[in-house]
Amino acid sequence: MKLLVVEDNSKLAENLKQGLSQEGYAVDVIEDGLLAERRIMVNRDEYDLIVLDRMLPGKDGVSVCKYWRENDIIIPVLMLTALDTTDDKVTGLDAGADDYLAKPFAFKELLSRIHALLRRPKQSFPDLINFGNISLNTTSRIVNYKNKIVSLTLKEFMVLEYLIRNKNKVVTRDELYSHAWDFADSSFSNTVDVHIKNLRKKIHDNGKIIQTIRGIGYKMED
Repeated sequence: MKLLVVEDNSKLAENLKQGLSQEGYAVDVIEDGLLAERRIMVNRDEYDLIVLDRMLPGKDGVSVCKYWRENDIIIPVLMLTALDTTDDKVTGLDAGADDYLAKPFAFKELLSRIHALLRRPKQSFPDLINFGNISLNTTSRIVNYKNKIVSLTLKEFMVLEYLIRNKNKVVTRDELYSHAWDFADSSFSNTVDVHIKNLRKKIHDNGKIIQTIRGIGYKMED
């Protein structure tokens, strides 16, 4: 899954990016509230969750979150803040934040809250997803193919998960790249194709499970 961290403390933002990346998430960082607001309005399907600081340059987090909700952006938002009174929490939640975490916080708590938000609702983010003989556990990141565990890298898992979640649809290379890699990487490489090739080897696929749609991308069809 892909997360957007909106935090103007560069050191904290980098630490969050590093820690969340190690947990298998693709992470983008933006340090300005107005820039984050605009990015989500243009790319409303790119991210699975947003970690949003309350105090930001450009536009504060409460106003940004409220604007997204008014424009039907339903991406889960975890708001961070140094303000820890009940009124502050109520203000953030009333603006549309799904959860509220006061600074300073333990990374394990942040991670737990992210996991909880991504599991909500269950029909959108189930722990177990299946496609034919393939079974993915999104919590343990264990993949089974014909009842045998398949060892995948984090990026291979993310690519396969995205394809299965979008089964019966043609998924472009750009969509796969946008989901599994952050925008600091180079989208002009053959990264996606290499990962698809490796996936096919590991699940013994000759192109029938993950179909190539020439000039466009890939498709997994029931």
